[in-house]
Amino acid sequence: MKVTVIQNKVNMDEDFTIRHLNKMMKNTDADIVMLPEMFCCPYDVELFEKYAQEEGGDLDCKLSQLAKEWGVYLVGGSVPEREGDNLYNTSYVYNREGHKIGKHRKIHLFQIDLGKGKSFREADALSAGNSITVFDTEFGKMGLAICFDIRFPEQFRKMSDMGAKVVFVPAAFNMTTGPVHWETLFKSRSLDNQMFMVGASPARDDSAKYRAYGHSIITSPWGEIEGQLGYYEDILVYQIDLDMIDKVRGQLPVLKSMRRDIY
Repeated sequence: MKVTVIQNKVNMDEDFTIRHLNKMMKNTDADIVMLPEMFCCPYDVELFEKYAQEEGGDLDCKLSQLAKEWGVYLVGGSVPEREGDNLYNTSYVYNREGHKIGKHRKIHLFQIDLGKGKSFREADALSAGNSITVFDTEFGKMGLAICFDIRFPEQFRKMSDMGAKVVFVPAAFNMTTGPVHWETLFKSRSLDNQMFMVGASPARDDSAKYRAYGHSIITSPWGEIEGQLGYYEDILVYQIDLDMIDKVRGQLPVLKSMRRDIY
């Protein structure tokens, strides 16, 4: 299963973004393509309302068309979604024909307070989702989470229990938490559940109010980093060996050794 992770620099012009994604995908064949968290608008609680669209809106349709044109499963990063009076951090998934086959609203809303004015609260603008998300593909079941969700291992164990062997995580870690936590969290969730993890971040923009860490990543069931980008705009292409999952689970039967009678 060939995966392409796009680490694009966020541009506030939706049409430019779609054209640019097409350029980045040129001559790149893949089965599954993944975009970053908030790939099409600034990661700024004061601007989510401005860029929010309802499901079925213009951007949703454009992503569907991209999946169809590229002939891939598309994990559409995440976008600010409006439903009534509420806004959500939402990821849509499309199949090769452009039909929507998955939707995840970020369950755990990011918040951080480091003092000296360094604070951020998604809950100031967004509402939390309440569903764990797994979707079906020709390669089997895949899981989907968004950024801060990765800090909650229970969510990923639940996806594993639901049959997911690869979990996609659009994310936008910052320059404080990224260098110390990013790799560790992806490797840990892979080891916890003996599955592949795929993370897509926006490219770093030194002029932005919120500077993403970048370093889009793929980790294996053995807890190794199989591929990782740097800070800036790039694509990561990797052939996932799904047979490795059963091999690792056979060699080290962690999941079979769980004491579900106790915990």
